[in-house]
Amino acid sequence: MTQKTILNDAHRALGAKMVDFGGWDMPISYGSQIEEHHQVRRDAGMFDVSHMTVVDLRGARTRDFLRHLVANSVDKLQKSGKALYTCMLNPQGGVIDDLIVYFLAEDFFRLVVNAATREKDLAWIGEQARAFDVQVTERPDYAMIAVQGPNARDKVIGLLREEDRARIGKLGKFVAGEAQTLDGTALFVARTGYTGEDGFEVVVPETAAVALWDALLAAGVKAAGLGARDTLRLEAGMNLYGQDMDDGVSPYEAALAWTVALDGSADGKPRDFIGRAALEQQKAAGAPRQMIGLVMDEKGVLRHGQKVLTANGDGEILSGTFSPTLNKSIAFARVPAGEPGQVRVDIRGKEVPVRVVKFPFVRDGQPQDGVLG
Repeated sequence: MTQKTILNDAHRALGAKMVDFGGWDMPISYGSQIEEHHQVRRDAGMFDVSHMTVVDLRGARTRDFLRHLVANSVDKLQKSGKALYTCMLNPQGGVIDDLIVYFLAEDFFRLVVNAATREKDLAWIGEQARAFDVQVTERPDYAMIAVQGPNARDKVIGLLREEDRARIGKLGKFVAGEAQTLDGTALFVARTGYTGEDGFEVVVPETAAVALWDALLAAGVKAAGLGARDTLRLEAGMNLYGQDMDDGVSPYEAALAWTVALDGSADGKPRDFIGRAALEQQKAAGAPRQMIGLVMDEKGVLRHGQKVLTANGDGEILSGTFSPTLNKSIAFARVPAGEPGQVRVDIRGKEVPVRVVKFPFVRDGQPQDGVLG
């Protein structure tokens, strides 16, 4: 049965085109996907991300549990509100999911995990938590709205009560804080996002989500759908779970080595996180595959599943799309390790040349060096 967020009627009232996304009835666009993309890059747009799963972890050993559960080091989280992007791995080093961890207190951390992996994630987290006596609580009573773009933060701050505005305005990137709207609604405001633009992801009680959505619309924030969210995140060099990585792909093969901390724990011993042994072996031997960024200067669009030909063998397109900011097609591809040489993509039997570039393709709304050729 398809699930609906609390904002479903609000999307339909705006004329949204709805699609099934991981079992959820979600807006793909409200008209022009490209206009929604540019709206976020140039001003402020908002996305209903209430299908994401908020999970609260409580218990005296919650930090110890997270040291074991995830590949990045939660010991980086020392101030309340600080957030960390990380992967949760299986014993083979494959990515079960990518998620954000928020430190709120020594006995209280919050996770935000992907919608499509909800059941798998909750089962895995619950199973691992038992040994640490950590209470795992899903929070379906929360909705979430992502407000993104160069003017996004000001739009959100304008809806807060006076005493919260300066503090929320000073939040650093990957930091969250609590605030209230003018009518007293409690919000969890995180300076995070999935677009490459500045902004907030706002966790709001489900009962107040429609009112917040309407207030943002009235403040000039335009609704954007999953289509624009996908082109924005790919331009920003951000992975999509299930397409760019999964439980058969390691962080090293998904350009996420920066999220792996092979550090020690508080006692100085190697931190015994799930998947560590497999990652150490892969790091020592070298990952057999790598993820690269591609730009196609010819007309056409790079699509998921297309064959990629390199000097070291064949790979495939993972995420591919037309980039509205660059006016070119861009993609992630997974190919054999090593210098790829001259790369081509098989598009309907024709081998089309593409350029290998560093990603992100776009940062702060601007093409990165070398992307445009």
